[in-house]
Amino acid sequence: MSSGGGEGEVIADPRRPRRLVAKAIGRVQGVGYRAFCADEALRLHVDGYARNLPDGRSVEVQAEADEPTLRRFIERLREGPRMAVVHDVEYRWEEATGEFTGFEAVI
Repeated sequence: MSSGGGEGEVIADPRRPRRLVAKAIGRVQGVGYRAFCADEALRLHVDGYARNLPDGRSVEVQAEADEPTLRRFIERLREGPRMAVVHDVEYRWEEATGEFTGFEAVI
């Protein structure tokens, strides 16, 4: 995973669904970050999930939508809710599978 995530990468078809696999690092557990992800996903029409990772300092997000929408979602992940301190969001692109329906903040 990288923080850059292929910023200069040419998008063949921007409407084609993609999968974003991201990890938000910082003070992102216990501050409403997963709920924030779910709210933003609902607003942007993104499907997937957010879950705390066992390291106590990061949240995994997997999401599917078209790439321009997912890039907006990444920007929101970098901001986070008011109480969060996001140091970095590492991410990579994968092929969408269509397995998600809605967005879940996994406990």
